[in-house]
Amino acid sequence: MKAGQAALEFLITYGWAFLVIIIMVSTLAYFGILGPGKLLPDRCSFGAEFECKDFQISSASNSVKIRLKNNLADAITLTSMTASAEAAIPLECFRFTQSPSTSVWAGGSIRDFTFSECNTDDVGFISSEKGKVLIKLSYYLVMSGEGYGHDVQGEILATVT
Repeated sequence: MKAGQAALEFLITYGWAFLVIIIMVSTLAYFGILGPGKLLPDRCSFGAEFECKDFQISSASNSVKIRLKNNLADAITLTSMTASAEAAIPLECFRFTQSPSTSVWAGGSIRDFTFSECNTDDVGFISSEKGKVLIKLSYYLVMSGEGYGHDVQGEILATVT
């Protein structure tokens, strides 16, 4: 009888300790102290066709900015560029600007792109928190023509400023 009682007391004691640990970890996770998103570095990734030089997600100016380098040896023409977010509410940006404004993008050159008037607050981007924006570029090589279009998808994971 004594062995059974000792085993039961052992299980109950460590069961309570395990329950307390689970409650503490759950509380820390609930309040965002253990959020793994805070530990991830800011990053911008695209296909091999484009190199991300700089990027920014801003809730103050409701904009997404990105600086890309055309790694293709040939000139291309961008046909479209869209930004979206991984949220139930889609990221809508009402104006898209690029500089320089010519449509032909020479190989090896760098361009700045800005998505302005975005609904960053509606999507859930909070200042000083991580935000993720998905970008899709559609282009074709100038020497090949419009019939040979290509799509490249990339993403920006950055701290919202």
